[in-house]
Amino acid sequence: MTDLAQDPLEDLPEYRSLKSDVWRQFRRHKGAMFGLFVLTIIVLAVIVGPEIYPYAPKGSDAEDLSRRLQGSSWRHPMGTDNLGRDALARILVGGRVSIAVGFTAMLVGLVIGTLIGVLAGFFKILDGPLMRFTDLFLSLPLLPLLLVIMVLWRDSLKERFGPSLGIFILVVFVIGITSWMQTARVVRGDVLAVKEEEFVLAARSVGTPARRIVARHILPNVLSPVIVAASLGVATAIITESALSFLSLGFPADFPTWGRLLFDAKDRLTTNPVLTIWPGVMISVTVMAVTLIGDGLRDALDPKLRSKG
Repeated sequence: MTDLAQDPLEDLPEYRSLKSDVWRQFRRHKGAMFGLFVLTIIVLAVIVGPEIYPYAPKGSDAEDLSRRLQGSSWRHPMGTDNLGRDALARILVGGRVSIAVGFTAMLVGLVIGTLIGVLAGFFKILDGPLMRFTDLFLSLPLLPLLLVIMVLWRDSLKERFGPSLGIFILVVFVIGITSWMQTARVVRGDVLAVKEEEFVLAARSVGTPARRIVARHILPNVLSPVIVAASLGVATAIITESALSFLSLGFPADFPTWGRLLFDAKDRLTTNPVLTIWPGVMISVTVMAVTLIGDGLRDALDPKLRSKG
């Protein structure tokens, strides 16, 4: 009688939402959790640090030749540069710009890549032209293209929006339009598979407009590769911005970024190498953290791995 009185619903498996499954799988990836922890510390440091550190943000550009090229000390943990400016303060302020450029440029590239991928995969008539357009961008030498765009548009944007905002817009635009191709290819492949599913065919059979099919059925089912591409796009954008700044084609000298700090310190590599070590370490650690997060997201969004959990 006790067995008959038992609630049959108790034998059913516990309901788990997609978000909880993804988070559970992500937490099992030790590298991803470590990357998330490191990236959180870096983001908090560059956001809060300049507000509480006594030599930043205003002090980061205060010149004091009496303390130029000092080594590490309690007062200046990362030393000072050739003008007596605190290196840690400039790294904190520069981190704001580098990370802001990374995330903003990633969003630009992600929007362009997702749009082209969805259009190419869903509309057969657009597939050929858009993929050939993507192949054209893939075949272009990116670094020379970046240099040409920066040289041609830098002065005009600086005059229109100011030296800082103008360069920020240009750098974000340049990185965004040269980093969308891989996302477009991945999204196109997923759209080609999803649009043959039964629920999409059923929506078409009842006369649902293509715009609504894309918004309600296609996009939600191709978010996994888009999210992974977003995490890896941040790393690519940070490295590209650092390369442009190192080539003196990025932000002006009084607007520090990690790449600009490397460029300013390259002439003192033998006499004061610490000025190049710290910006390089920040770039490397940030890119490593974002890459680890991308690996964790890729595994967490894989339905085969989630089913094993």
